[in-house]
Amino acid sequence: MQGVAFAQLGASAARPQGAPAQRGIQRLASRPHQARLVAQAPSRTACRASTLERKVDASAMFFEDGSLDEVDPEIASIIRQEKRRQVTGLELIASENFTSRAVMAAVGSCMTNKYSEGLPGARYYGGNEFIDQAESLCQSRALAAFGLDPAAWGVNVQPYSGSPANFAVYTALLQPHDRIMGLDLPHGGHLTHGFWTAKRRVSATSVYFESMPYRLDEATGLVDYEALARSAALFRPRLIIAGASAYSRDFDYARMRGIADASGAYLMADMAHISGLVAAGVVASPFHHADVVTTTSHKSLRGPRGGLIFFRKALEAAINQAVFPGIQGGPHNHTISGLAVALKQAASPEFRAYQQQVVANARALAARLQKLGYTLVSGGTDNHLILVDLKPAGIDGARAQHVLDAVHITLNKNSVPGDRSAVIPGGVRIGSPALTTRGLRETDFERVGDMFHAAIGIARDLAASTPGEGKLRDFVAHLEAQRGQRADLAALAAEVEEFASAFPMPGVPGGL
Repeated sequence: MQGVAFAQLGASAARPQGAPAQRGIQRLASRPHQARLVAQAPSRTACRASTLERKVDASAMFFEDGSLDEVDPEIASIIRQEKRRQVTGLELIASENFTSRAVMAAVGSCMTNKYSEGLPGARYYGGNEFIDQAESLCQSRALAAFGLDPAAWGVNVQPYSGSPANFAVYTALLQPHDRIMGLDLPHGGHLTHGFWTAKRRVSATSVYFESMPYRLDEATGLVDYEALARSAALFRPRLIIAGASAYSRDFDYARMRGIADASGAYLMADMAHISGLVAAGVVASPFHHADVVTTTSHKSLRGPRGGLIFFRKALEAAINQAVFPGIQGGPHNHTISGLAVALKQAASPEFRAYQQQVVANARALAARLQKLGYTLVSGGTDNHLILVDLKPAGIDGARAQHVLDAVHITLNKNSVPGDRSAVIPGGVRIGSPALTTRGLRETDFERVGDMFHAAIGIARDLAASTPGEGKLRDFVAHLEAQRGQRADLAALAAEVEEFASAFPMPGVPGGL
């Protein structure tokens, strides 16, 4: 062993005659008891070698540093099955994407080992010189990706995801029970924008702050800015949120700025869904009008699962203190490193071309679905998503989602204007970013529309033949019973799998 070699080297390296240690041993010769102790004690070099030998042994005992397959075959198997699902299916969830191999490498790196409460240059732990470099680089790339002047704008890249980012903004700018306005959830808003019902306050935002939703004009499917202005004049909110999770059109940020100013309110933009499109300049930017802009990093931006808060410089201290120590502890440095990689990619010409294709694909799919007779909320799309109202097609979003899952088409049920239930809503939300990442173009999305249409036909037929009371649970049981019996269901699943498997998947080649 290496330790033995070091020990032998130490034994053969005799000190010069009269060296201090040798003279000390000679003086001890007249003291038999102490001399025996010295004779029995190993040399310093031997001690170091022995310690090294023990460390190697301890490493072998306490750390099973093998591959995932070796250490935890159960989790490895689950991940492998999920990888197969992603490769062989059509991923149409608007909030999902496939991140790059380089981002995965950063997220899976040793940066996950380090704790670093505080901001670059002002940490509460030592050993953060390289963590500081990574976070500072991430911040500068974030500002550059959106064309922001560092003298006017700052950014915090530490939020764990979009929801904590939003709540940090509320914590920074509001007092408990201050008033906010956000787009109503059934009309395309997000839970964190203050959603509540007559029975309960669903979101923590609505628990700690008083919220009033604004809504769409149900005739057009567009934000009703006139109604928003009237409500804001009466409600007098402290914060108005321009943002959504299921709205297929651009926001009129200039108009919302005027409404906010008339009420003495901050204007916050939540661009979680569209941040990649904003960075590429293919949709309207909120930065000209908003005081604060939040986003996730894993949707159209194609980064790891994290969050960012952009703020005008006057709000810097309040935002940073709300993130830490107000809401969070130590940041996830591996995520910040992966985000830095994604932001570098977002500055490339290829990224702009990708985002242009995202919008082109969404519009191609929208046009195909309209040709097939489907009703789209707002009549189309300006961005990456489509909201389909399935009520005119004779089916609901929940039943449609179950059948689409059965044929390897993944999307999500979604409320549409006029719905009363989020559990069994009337529509589905469809997004183009993930499949665009895999290389699909307009004609491919037209075929995706045809396969979607075939699945809806099966869902409608199954709903009509469901025994019992016709409840959702009865439908699901009926679908499971029919899986091995309906040739059309099996044929569509095989068609989807063959089609999807032909497109490449980003990530580690051959890896999980």
